[in-house]
Amino acid sequence: MCRGDDPNCAGFEEHRRRFLGDLAPERRAFLKSGFLATGGAAALAAGGISLVGPALAQASAKGIRRTAHYHLPATAETVHWGYFSKLLKPQVEIASGDYVTIETLTHHANDDAERMVTGDPGAESVFLWTKEAKGVARRGAGPETSPLGPGGGLGVHICTGPVAIRGAEPGDVLEVRILDVAPRPCANPTFEGRSFGSNAAAWWGYHHKDMITGDRTREVVTIYEVDASGARDWAKAVYNFPWPGVTDPDGVVHPTIDYPGLPVDHTKTKRNFDVLKGVRIPIRPHFGTMGLAPREADMVNSIPPSYTGGNIDNWRIGKGATMYYPVAVPGALFSVGDPHASQGDSELCGTAIECSLTGTFQFVLHNKADLAGTSLEALDFPMIETAEEWVLSGFSYPNYLVDLGPDAQAAIFGKSSIDLAMRDAFRKMRQFLMHAHRLTEDEAISLMSIAVDFGITQVVDGNWGVHAIVKKAIFSDRPS
Repeated sequence: MCRGDDPNCAGFEEHRRRFLGDLAPERRAFLKSGFLATGGAAALAAGGISLVGPALAQASAKGIRRTAHYHLPATAETVHWGYFSKLLKPQVEIASGDYVTIETLTHHANDDAERMVTGDPGAESVFLWTKEAKGVARRGAGPETSPLGPGGGLGVHICTGPVAIRGAEPGDVLEVRILDVAPRPCANPTFEGRSFGSNAAAWWGYHHKDMITGDRTREVVTIYEVDASGARDWAKAVYNFPWPGVTDPDGVVHPTIDYPGLPVDHTKTKRNFDVLKGVRIPIRPHFGTMGLAPREADMVNSIPPSYTGGNIDNWRIGKGATMYYPVAVPGALFSVGDPHASQGDSELCGTAIECSLTGTFQFVLHNKADLAGTSLEALDFPMIETAEEWVLSGFSYPNYLVDLGPDAQAAIFGKSSIDLAMRDAFRKMRQFLMHAHRLTEDEAISLMSIAVDFGITQVVDGNWGVHAIVKKAIFSDRPS
């Protein structure tokens, strides 16, 4: 169902008015600084414990008199495919406190165009690819002359944006609140009321060279069905098929899944509908790729995550969560994509249930001048806050663009390890506990061993990830 985010819906205007009405109480609270002063919705649910304390909240609220709500659709004109860039022209410029509803498309939609592209004007414009035309030509941060196609597939995610935040400068921190996440309904009348996603067990997956049956180098795509209304909190498998090899409209042969948006011809696939029968996959919609433009290079591959966020692939980045990012370039330049219906920690086979989603976000800018003495003062990495937890993201290389030198964007894919990511997660959690909660190093290390959970975020994105989770309730009796 349209929630005021589908301009093609016959009742779009009415649905939009209802949605804006639902946000009105939050807006009024924000303007009064009550919502902001308590650190946001997550803090309210957790008894007021938040990275944003009252003093910083009040400072960040200065000058805000009214907020606006924007809608950013996903079309061939509003997306960039496979890269972040400080040179991109903003699709919209907003003020701190504003709301933006942003449509995102999965780059795997052409695995089943009938279910994920057909009848959807935005998706059709993005995935258009014939001998005569290509809706989005550049797909990746590689050269225009790549034999696979412009961009070379060195970066695969369809990112909507960027959104520029007025007044944002390097050294600031951008707070991004995820207020709502909804599946993008299938536009094909044959599948009304449903959404679909694709999971590719692909050559870049952790499993790929460790298969025990049949062709050890096979790639298998599984199509999943999701309830578009949100009433059903689980997904089910529809069918799977071995990757058949694709000859794209330009005549290039792709024996593997090596370039994003390849149109699969299902007259050449062998579909198995007898797959995962009776299995319900819990839905936890989230955005795999979400972050700001880095400063170190003009065009940055969207696959490896880094200090400004990007392809973190943590399923906790969903509705009700708040992200904090260090701003690296003027305007911050926020983009979001790689939407997932569900994913497990590790994203082991290479992908999640890659499913188009629409999110509603609120953006709050915290200026560098106001950060001294706060929990955000030393923030130089992306951080997740939920109602009950703080989640820190450790990477094999915290800022691989600097850590690995001029060839970083190629070198990162051969240098990652869980050991390095675990070390980074440990160091970041130690810093957080010592700085934000004023623990000694010995206290922090003891607490990490007995009360902090470390988990494998992903082992497929070049710059591997380990996350560290600490419960807010641990600090409920600690003096503020």
